[in-house]
Amino acid sequence: MAASSRSAREAKRRIQQMEAKRELRREQEKRRKRDNIIAGGAGAAAVILAVVLQLTAFAGNPTEEEYAAAEAGLSSPSASATPSAPATNSPNIPAADTAAGKVFTGEMSLNGNVLGLEIDGTKAPQAAAVFKGLTDEGFYNGSKCHRLTTAESFGVLQCGGSSASADPDYTWGPLENTPADNIYPAGTIAVARSGDNAYGNGKQFFVVYKDTVIPPDSAGGYTVVGRVTSGMEAVNAIAAAGITPGSSATDGAPVEPVTIDSVSLK
Repeated sequence: MAASSRSAREAKRRIQQMEAKRELRREQEKRRKRDNIIAGGAGAAAVILAVVLQLTAFAGNPTEEEYAAAEAGLSSPSASATPSAPATNSPNIPAADTAAGKVFTGEMSLNGNVLGLEIDGTKAPQAAAVFKGLTDEGFYNGSKCHRLTTAESFGVLQCGGSSASADPDYTWGPLENTPADNIYPAGTIAVARSGDNAYGNGKQFFVVYKDTVIPPDSAGGYTVVGRVTSGMEAVNAIAAAGITPGSSATDGAPVEPVTIDSVSLK
């Protein structure tokens, strides 16, 4: 009889252990699903942020409508998209062959801090011709760097105008030397343009101060025209100062107003 009682207790103990293990597995499965949902939500948020920044990258800060559209479908509202433009340049655009095969070096002064520049006409002859032509005209002297982005993987200082407004009489293409992996390394100088328009390049450009990912739009990526060869600490200091209160958390006017004192190339 005692042996029978021990067997019953042992059987009951094994059943309890099995039930505890099943309950543990159920809890682990719930936790795994919950973690996947959280990770998926974070990933989706990162994609949404990247797309919003790219869709509005060089045409102004995102509106509530643009953010909502990106959040819903990861694309901009059709009404805000830039219409397709003819594949032609404005008549006053320098010819690409004036820079083809050439590499220009020089300096740009931001708030008295000197940056070394290299503008590469071997990889982006049309963009280099434009940048060199505008520099020789003195266009950039006294112009502003009106926009700073400070997202984790999107850090640029946009320059060459007091706002995102483009000059409709100065547009050009095509896109050149766009990164195949959509990564713009720190120090990159690239050309700002209107969205979805390979011939929507203008006079503005942006300096990348940390490795940045910019997803392409329907036209492609952004033309890399050159790089900063020295003095990036000045741009880093501008970025570290942050964005003017009242702007988007990661996109707006720099706290420290930035003026291009001068640009020279040879």
